[in-house]
Amino acid sequence: MPYAVTVTFAIHPGKMDDFMTHILNNARSSLRDEPGCQQFDVCTDPSQPNTVFLYEVYDDLAAFEAHQQMPHYLATGPKVKDLVADKTLITFERIDR
Repeated sequence: MPYAVTVTFAIHPGKMDDFMTHILNNARSSLRDEPGCQQFDVCTDPSQPNTVFLYEVYDDLAAFEAHQQMPHYLATGPKVKDLVADKTLITFERIDR
């Protein structure tokens, strides 16, 4: 059963460009290197200049757990740690298509 993950980041003012470089690399690497990653969208809204929203879909929970062990994922955390003011992660286990 597909497994969806949403993450909302509040980025420190002036740090968005640095954050986007790292998160877009993570998204591209996830889609390219992880067979269980079906979708990885990085979204922004000009009316919320310091907010980034991720929408990710994996084959199942095991695929998401594998994502969290990938080298590109593990490398991203330390690079963005000081750029992020707040992070909210929510998961969903059922997706009706």
